[in-house]
Amino acid sequence: MTEACIVGWAHSPFGKLEDPDIESLIGRVAGAAIEDAGIAPGDIDGIFVSLFNNGFSKQDFPASLVLQHVPELRFKPITRFENACASGSAAVHGARDFLGAGRGRFALVIGVEKMTATPGAEVGEILLKASYQKEEADIPAGFAGVFGRIADGYFQRYGDQSDALAAIAAKNHKNGVDNPYAQIRKDLGFAFCRTVSEKNPYVAPPLKRTDCSLVSDGAAALVLADEDTARAMGKAVRFRAAVQVNDFLPISKRDITRFEGAAEAWQRALSAADVKLQDLSFVESHDCFTIAELLEYEAMGLTPVGQGARAVLEGWTAKDGRLPVNPSGGLKAKGHPIGATGVSMHAITAMQLTGQAGGMQLPKADLGAVFNMGGAAVANYVSILEKLH
Repeated sequence: MTEACIVGWAHSPFGKLEDPDIESLIGRVAGAAIEDAGIAPGDIDGIFVSLFNNGFSKQDFPASLVLQHVPELRFKPITRFENACASGSAAVHGARDFLGAGRGRFALVIGVEKMTATPGAEVGEILLKASYQKEEADIPAGFAGVFGRIADGYFQRYGDQSDALAAIAAKNHKNGVDNPYAQIRKDLGFAFCRTVSEKNPYVAPPLKRTDCSLVSDGAAALVLADEDTARAMGKAVRFRAAVQVNDFLPISKRDITRFEGAAEAWQRALSAADVKLQDLSFVESHDCFTIAELLEYEAMGLTPVGQGARAVLEGWTAKDGRLPVNPSGGLKAKGHPIGATGVSMHAITAMQLTGQAGGMQLPKADLGAVFNMGGAAVANYVSILEKLH
């Protein structure tokens, strides 16, 4: 199978945007990504759209909305991908498979979500639909409540990790200052993130507001090409590996203090890419909640189980650490428009690897990885990427 490469991208700001709907947000990035790749719309052979929705938008069945903005794509195959918060990576991997099967030379991937027009309580209800409803529908505080339960179980087993969670939040907000797409570009500092206050109350104890990603609007898009085609392009980022692993949906069937599906995905991806974790220059990881990033340190093998706090408290995951994690600011600072998140993570990783990340740019960015998950480590996607030479 020929490997796929990212050859173009576009990214809207994330946050509370004036765009009235997903159709408008798609328009921000669809044509822009094609133009960035330096090709004509007619060159696109397949389109892959990621959207969680589940009540955020009155308009479901979004795939052909792309044609409102790029009518030249009429009569091309277009498919909507949904896998909760990993919908974006599902679409990216789908486009990669499409090209690998020889069905075309170019694929367009668009991730989108419009969340901020939905009342807060309803947002929680919609997101909680990504949990196992037969057992978890009544967990207070929506999906934050699910991760609050995970954090509480981890604290009981390994001790209070509030310092580590605050350090993760502070790190990611500091990094987010340099991300022009980020919803919050403010260095909040460790003390603010560590302290319960009127501006930083508990949401789902032990998680505070600064432990939770943001309700966001936004869109991101990629153009992928087969490797032979990509070699003649202006820029290209190659997939060394792309792995998906799904685990049980009910948290009652798993040890929720361990992201076992994520660990399996990481092991398979590193093996497929024939690299070790220490070979990576950076990771964009799914910090929907700070406890998630902590558990992801352990899942990727950065620390032993139960010792994830060391990675952040000893500076390993800072921009100048041994393995920078979320130099973009992550979901914590950037925002988390569900369907757009995985596409955004791949786009920002491609920016890093091609030296086009602006203020986010790391001095060494040779090999990058993306970890994007749906639900509480249910749908787990790892991509390992490098610049095509």
